[in-house]
Amino acid sequence: MEGDCCTSSESVSTTTSRKGSQREKPYRGIRMRKWGKWVAEIREPNKRSRIWLGSYSTPMAAARAYDTAVFYLRGPSARLNFPEFLVAEGELHDMSAASIRKKATEVGARVDALETGLISSQLNSSKQSSNKKPDLNQQPNPESSDED
Repeated sequence: MEGDCCTSSESVSTTTSRKGSQREKPYRGIRMRKWGKWVAEIREPNKRSRIWLGSYSTPMAAARAYDTAVFYLRGPSARLNFPEFLVAEGELHDMSAASIRKKATEVGARVDALETGLISSQLNSSKQSSNKKPDLNQQPNPESSDED
């Protein structure tokens, strides 16, 4: 009986830790590296091998790469992170792991570029607005007040 008790408590702690790690992942099929990059990979059906889908700056880019790969592997019934963003290119046909990897990394790279471009442009615009320094040699103009 003691063995049963310990086994059940171990399984409870494992389940709890798994739930904790699932909460940290914002999307299915991705994980975060220690240094902050997001990576995506997927198992090939009926095989032990995995298809590497790339390393990305944003979790959304990694998730979109995963969605592309899972769609080509499992078809329209696949569980996707962003089903509204998937654009099916005609019929699904049997594709090799290399061609799936290529399509997924193209999508992920495109989304990563858009996401990081948007983030950097937002940072630049906020820096530009906060970096406006007043001309201390100019007399204050009562008409152009900062008050709204």
